[in-house]
Amino acid sequence: MAAAGKAVAYGHGESGGGRGGFLGARVPAEVEAMARAVRELDKETFRRLLKVTVNALEGKDCKESVKLIAESTNLSEEQLAFLISGMYTLLREALRLPLSTFKQEVFKEDLKELRIPEDFITDFSSIVFGNRRPVSEGTALTRRSRLPGVQDFKWRVDVAISTSSLARALQPSILMLLKLSDGTAHRFESAKRGPFAGATLRQQCVAEPVQGWQNCACCKVSRTEIQCCPYTEGNE
Repeated sequence: MAAAGKAVAYGHGESGGGRGGFLGARVPAEVEAMARAVRELDKETFRRLLKVTVNALEGKDCKESVKLIAESTNLSEEQLAFLISGMYTLLREALRLPLSTFKQEVFKEDLKELRIPEDFITDFSSIVFGNRRPVSEGTALTRRSRLPGVQDFKWRVDVAISTSSLARALQPSILMLLKLSDGTAHRFESAKRGPFAGATLRQQCVAEPVQGWQNCACCKVSRTEIQCCPYTEGNE
């Protein structure tokens, strides 16, 4: 088996023919490097690496498999890292696209533009469009990077009765508490301006002070979680 040379990232135009296809306007550097290095692999080694990559996509531990490949071939750890990383990115991006709009012919054409050998294109295609797709696709979608989601949202109306700033006296504002799925919490304050909004809020909130730790009449938020405005329940 011919050894794969040291993988180097090349510009998109050099191996992508100027069209990113399903990989985007610019082919990821690791895919460019993999496409160049994979041409030096024999079919058996390629398929072993592809199997490791698919297992990684499905969340399986592949350390031992990679170690066995390194021991039985003349590929260095650096070369293996380039190859597996590029295969992983290529398959992950392909599996994210719905089959209703992503056609096998388009996928194969994009890999041809990367100058990946025909036999290897067939193997890649069997993963993306074959019977194993549901498992790999599900894991790829759940493991993708995403922003934190909103887990809880609370708000309350606050009117400052006693304050060092005369401009804020009896001016209503909305205090918000946002809890995210990553465990963080964020507080916001939005001051309400304008005679109509101010009058509406004062009608809702101006009432007798609360005695103890009761719930706010305006937003029903317990004072044990966030400090609530000092008005009794039932005075809406």
